[in-house]
Amino acid sequence: MGAHEQLPTDLPPTDLRPTDLLVIGSGIAGLTAALHAARSVDVLLVTKADLAEGSTRYAQGGIAGAVDPSDTAAEHEQDTLAAGAGLCDAEAVRVLCDEGPATIADLIDRGVAFDRAGDLESAGGLDAAGDLEPADGLGSGIGAGRSPYALGLEGAHSRPRILHAGGDATGRAIEEVLVDAVRDRATESSSSATGGSLALREHTALVDLLVDGGRVVGAELMAADGTRLAVRARATLLATGGAGQLFSHSTNPSVSTGDGIAAAWRAGAAVEDLEFYQFHPTALAAPGSFLISEAVRGEGAVLRDEHGRRFLPALDPRAELAPRDVVARAIAQVMAAQDGRPVLLDATGIGADQLRERFPTIDAAVRGAGVDWGSEPVPVTPAAHYWMGGIRTDLDGRTTLPGLLAAGECARTGVHGANRLASNSLLEGAVFGARAGATAMEQARAAASAALPVAAAALPVAAAALPVAGTALPAAGTALPIAGTALPIAGTALPIAPRGAGCAASPYTALPAHHAPVDAAAPAGSDPRPGSSPGPVPGASERWTRAELQELLWSHAGLLRTGDQLDAAAAQLSSWQDPDPSSCTTVAELEDRNLLHLARLLIGHALARPGSVGAHHRLDDPRHLATQGPADTQGPAEARGRTDAHELVGAPTSALSADSEPAQEALAC
Repeated sequence: MGAHEQLPTDLPPTDLRPTDLLVIGSGIAGLTAALHAARSVDVLLVTKADLAEGSTRYAQGGIAGAVDPSDTAAEHEQDTLAAGAGLCDAEAVRVLCDEGPATIADLIDRGVAFDRAGDLESAGGLDAAGDLEPADGLGSGIGAGRSPYALGLEGAHSRPRILHAGGDATGRAIEEVLVDAVRDRATESSSSATGGSLALREHTALVDLLVDGGRVVGAELMAADGTRLAVRARATLLATGGAGQLFSHSTNPSVSTGDGIAAAWRAGAAVEDLEFYQFHPTALAAPGSFLISEAVRGEGAVLRDEHGRRFLPALDPRAELAPRDVVARAIAQVMAAQDGRPVLLDATGIGADQLRERFPTIDAAVRGAGVDWGSEPVPVTPAAHYWMGGIRTDLDGRTTLPGLLAAGECARTGVHGANRLASNSLLEGAVFGARAGATAMEQARAAASAALPVAAAALPVAAAALPVAGTALPAAGTALPIAGTALPIAGTALPIAPRGAGCAASPYTALPAHHAPVDAAAPAGSDPRPGSSPGPVPGASERWTRAELQELLWSHAGLLRTGDQLDAAAAQLSSWQDPDPSSCTTVAELEDRNLLHLARLLIGHALARPGSVGAHHRLDDPRHLATQGPADTQGPAEARGRTDAHELVGAPTSALSADSEPAQEALAC
C-alpha cells in the first residue's frame, strides 16, 4: 500500500488484500476515477465482466462539450437545464459544462481520436476486422481558433457541439483508450514499490457493501465460480452503471442490472429521482433493440407514421430534435394509433454513401436486419436507455454514507434533472468520475493519516435484516428539509445544492425539491401513501422470473404510466420472493435480487410523483386529462394549440386514456 499505513490483514483465506480505494465498475466513470486515484493511492478495480464490457462501449451518439470557440459553456448549460425540465441541480450543470472542454481535451491527450471536420473517412470507422481505425496527428486542438473536430447536432442542443469517434463508435473509442491506460497502469504497478498502484479483478461481481459503525469499509464480492470474497477499503467508489435490464426492451447490454444502486440502498445510502427513466426514441424494431443514434436525426433524418406522414413538426417546433422524452412519447402515441406497428425513421435524404461513412456501426446493423436505409425507412420503437436517478451524491461523488462514493449512471448528480440532454452521459461520467476519483484519493489518505480502523468483523449488509421493498417515500406535497442541508459524510459537512436552484419551476412538479432518502431501516411493509395498499410482506413466497419482471415494468412503469398500473405492479412485486443472498451461487441470481429491489424502488418513486415531468409521464395527471394531450417539458401553456399525434393518424382520444394500456402494449414489438 505504498507509504500508507497497512490495513488489518487478519482476514479469512478467501479475503482479498485490503486496499486504499475499491472501485467497482469499469465504464468511463470507473476507469477515469481509478486512473486519477492510482497516482498516489492503492486502487483495486473490480468489474463483473470483461474490463471493456459495459454501456460506455455501446455509446454511439458522442460526447457533448463547448469546444468550438463560437460556443460557450453557458449555452451548453442552458440547453442542459431546459432539457432537464426544471429539475436539474444548477451548480452540477455548471460544473459539467465548465469542466467539459478540459475533460474532452484530456481524453484527446490520452489518445481518443475524435472525428475531424471534413475528414470523417480518415478519422475513423471500422476496419475489415471490426476494429477502430484512429486518425493520425490529433492534438487537443481545443481553444485555439476554430475547432478541428466534426461537431454534430443532436436533440435539444441549440447548436452543433457533439464530438464523435469512428463515426458512431464514440463510446468504444473512449473505452478502448481508457482500458489500455488502466491495463498499462496495472502493469506498471506490479513492478513498482513506490507511489500508488492499480490492480484489476475481472469477472467478479458485487454482492453487498461491507458496513461497520455506519461507514462503508469495503465490499463482499463473488468470483465467476461462485466463490465469495471480501475486500476492505478505506474508500469505496461505485461506478456500476444503470439498470436497463429492468425492462423487456432496452438498448443497454446484459450487464446493466443496477448492482451498485441496489447495494448502496441496502446499505442505507440515499437514492433519488428513480422515477425518471429515459426511453430512447429510436431503437431498431427487431430483437435486441439496437440503438439508432439521435445523431442520425441530427444529420437530417425524419420520423414518419406508417403512411409516410411526419408527425413531430405539429407537436413541437423542434420536431425531430425535441428532447428525447417528447419524441419518445409522440412515437408511442402514433404507434398506439396504428395498432402497435413501429414508426419509420427516414434517412434516405442523407444518402447511402454518407450513411455508411458517418454511421458505420449503425449501417452494418440496419443492413444486417435486412433494411437498405439509403433507399427505404427504418422501423423504430422507443426502448429503455438511461436512468437519470440513482445514488445521491454531491459534486465530488460523496454519498450520504461515509466511505462511499459514486459516479456515472449509478449516481444521481443532479445534472440530468427529469430528462437527460443527448450526449451528456459520457461527459458526466468523465467529469464526475475524475472528481470522485480525486475525492476518494483524498479520503483514503485522510483515513490512513487518522489510522481509521477498518474492522475485520464488519459484516456484509446481506447478513442484516433488511426490508423487502424499502419504499419509504413521502406523500406528495410533504415538506422535506433536505435541499441544502449539511450531510455528515466522512466527518465533513457537505452542502448539497438545492435542486432546481437557477432552474425554471416545472408546472408538473408535484413533489418537493427532493425525495426523502430511502431508509434501509424502514419497517417492512411500510407505505407512506395514505389509503394505499400495504407494501411487500416479508413472507412473500411467489416465484418469478427475470422475464416476468421485465414485462411487468415495461407494461406498467414504462414510457407511459398510470397510478392504477403502478399500484398493480407494486402489488405484484410485493408477492414475489426475494432471492436469499446467502444461497446465491451465480451472478445471475445476484442480479435478479438487485432487479427486484430496484423495481420496487422505481415503482415507489413513480407513485410518489402523481404529476408528469420529463421522462416520468403519468396519463392520469389531472393536467394531462384536462387537455387530453401529451404533457411535455414546456408545460400546459406550450401544449395548448398543438396538434396531438393521435389526431394526425385518426386515432380516438380514448386510445390514450388513463383507463387503457394500448400505448404501452404498442411498444412491445
